[in-house]
Amino acid sequence: MKSVILKISCKDRKGLIAGITNFVYSNSGNIVTLGEFVDPETNMFFMRIEWDLNGFRIERENLQGEIKKLAEKLGFSNSWEIFYSDVKPRMAIFVSKFDHCLYDLLLRHRAGELKCDIPLIISNHPDLKNVADSFKIDFAHIPADDKAEKRQLEILRGYKVDFIVLARYMRILSKNFISHYEKRIINIHHSFLPAFEGAKAYHQAHERGVKVIGATSHFVSKKLDGGPIIQQGTINVSHKDTAEDLIIKGRDIERTVLADAVKHFIDHRIFVSGNRTVIL
Repeated sequence: MKSVILKISCKDRKGLIAGITNFVYSNSGNIVTLGEFVDPETNMFFMRIEWDLNGFRIERENLQGEIKKLAEKLGFSNSWEIFYSDVKPRMAIFVSKFDHCLYDLLLRHRAGELKCDIPLIISNHPDLKNVADSFKIDFAHIPADDKAEKRQLEILRGYKVDFIVLARYMRILSKNFISHYEKRIINIHHSFLPAFEGAKAYHQAHERGVKVIGATSHFVSKKLDGGPIIQQGTINVSHKDTAEDLIIKGRDIERTVLADAVKHFIDHRIFVSGNRTVIL
């Protein structure tokens, strides 16, 4: 089935849902999924609607223009996006030396769980090239220096990458780099943010004597580990656990939390509202 996904975020007003669903119905569209949310604090309306293109009266090449007319009529101009189910986004993975999140993403992709293309893996170390080779994915080793980000951006453009996943990439991205992929860089942090930001989060947690550890997937912003949170997970630990035990136990959460965030992004379910996310 080929379908189209329409995402809308605007100030709430009467008639939005009725007007949008009637547009689909009146053009012989069959709605597959629909999710909506109104934030009572900001009065913002969020909607994700997907419908089957089979038998839909508006031709694909004309749909953008027709939705623009609808947006002007209902008052959500400049607050919408459309995506097609048969157009796969292109994801680049950034890694350093840890391989658990990388392997998990690649295996899920091979199993068909992640509906995207992965043309490229970039690393500041050569250690994981064998992983890329085994999955037949191009690998770029770009050592960390003053020209690294310039080379990274060049190669990302060459591969026409749509979004980036930091699978335990142990480098801080510059504000300039982030600006090229704003709200399109997903990171996995090894703590339940906002607790234990920065490096050695498991060691910080062990020193604090926590009884729960977690992992957080979030969009990268100019503030370190401060971007909008997409997904989180936790696991219970005890006083018997060493920092190394926490690292081992945390890896499973990191894998799951990162994969869930990537799925949400690929499925176009994430809305960013200020420094928060709405997932429909």
